[in-house]
Amino acid sequence: MDAAERWRVLRLHVEDQISLVDLARETGISARTLQRWHQLYRVGGVAALDPHPRTDKGVRRTSAETVQLVERLALTRPRPSIATLHRLAVIDARARELPAPSYATVRQIVQALDPALVALALEGPVSYRDKHELVFRRRAEHPNQTWQSDHTELDILIAGADGKPDRPWLTTVMDDYSRAICGYMVFTGAPSAINTALALRQAIWRKTDPAWAMCGIPDILHVDHGSDFISHHLERTAIALHVRIIHSTVGRPQGRGKIERFFGTINTELLSTLPGHLGPGSRTPQPVLDLAGLDRAIGEFIGTYNDRIHSELGISPRDAWVGDGWLPRMPESLEELDGLLLTVPKSRVVQRDGIHFQGQRYLAPTLAPFVGHTITIRYDPRDISEIRVYDRDTFICTAIDEAHPNLRLSLRDIETARRARRKQLRRVINDRIPTVATREEPRTPEPTKQRPRLRTYEEDE
Repeated sequence: MDAAERWRVLRLHVEDQISLVDLARETGISARTLQRWHQLYRVGGVAALDPHPRTDKGVRRTSAETVQLVERLALTRPRPSIATLHRLAVIDARARELPAPSYATVRQIVQALDPALVALALEGPVSYRDKHELVFRRRAEHPNQTWQSDHTELDILIAGADGKPDRPWLTTVMDDYSRAICGYMVFTGAPSAINTALALRQAIWRKTDPAWAMCGIPDILHVDHGSDFISHHLERTAIALHVRIIHSTVGRPQGRGKIERFFGTINTELLSTLPGHLGPGSRTPQPVLDLAGLDRAIGEFIGTYNDRIHSELGISPRDAWVGDGWLPRMPESLEELDGLLLTVPKSRVVQRDGIHFQGQRYLAPTLAPFVGHTITIRYDPRDISEIRVYDRDTFICTAIDEAHPNLRLSLRDIETARRARRKQLRRVINDRIPTVATREEPRTPEPTKQRPRLRTYEEDE
């Protein structure tokens, strides 16, 4: 209530001679308040009726010694409870003959502490750094300026190549500007340089699906310090493609927060709907999907993710990447890209019946002039039904495994089958060894020599 409203009420007493008691009864304002207003009016007029804020409003009236004690105890590890802080503050105030603080006052002192100060004092420098240090977050200025790549172990069990449950991994490549997923790789086993290279190969080259438009060579590739990301193979590939690799600080993944959020989206929106999902607190599920089935599911989800509206961008990642139309920087050919990204070259001699590799035989009519010559082969470990053949870094042809011309056969499948065959043979050997031993004539056991008894002497008794 301002001065004008107060005067509107008090004027009835000053000018109309209505008693303050009757005025209090009619307005509901206490008689004591009306008397105080009247006294202010007599001293300073209507202007004195203007309410003035308290000069000590917002100022804690607790003694400085009590405040210092509570703050010191609140920053001590382990921090005492508010009840313990209040009890200690009351004891200290009485010992100093100071006013004892209330429980609410102690709680206000604790809550007024700087959160950064509390984190540094109670949780340590690492927690303070992650929560309160300034992190320079920026968005790339245009598509393909900065890509992020990282791995995550998926919260799902699948049926492995040997029939046993296996937990797969996912490698993704994301464009920082558009948040679009440019490439990915689903695999089992630990992350390796070849899996990273295959994800980058898919990200860089043109896709068969016209809706998946993202492609090209990035200017910057932001990765962590995994052994595959710091390999010499990836470093040489980046130099050849004119890509600058930036490694995030060890133990500080803030620079890859966007791709980390995508991993969370994959887990909550896709994996939680698939059989075999490893939910929090759930029992070990029975795997249903195989690696190919999971790959298809993730590929379909990425297509949906790239086409739907992004909450931060206001448009879909695909539309943000395409923009008004532009031409990305591309390799000369897929063969050149494969020569840079696929595995370390393997040397082989062309035989009269073809090229022998991993127990398979590869043929192509173009190999006829190279019989007896040493050539270089490169292969995709996900599908070794064919290999690429080079002569002094010049692409010659693609040789086909004639034993499996229409079958997608991975190197991992072959190695798994070989291990299974060795285990089968080992079991047969172990089963036959006791049988062979029983058919042999029993040998006459050699008489066992009795050890002489230990003599005792009178001195020992």
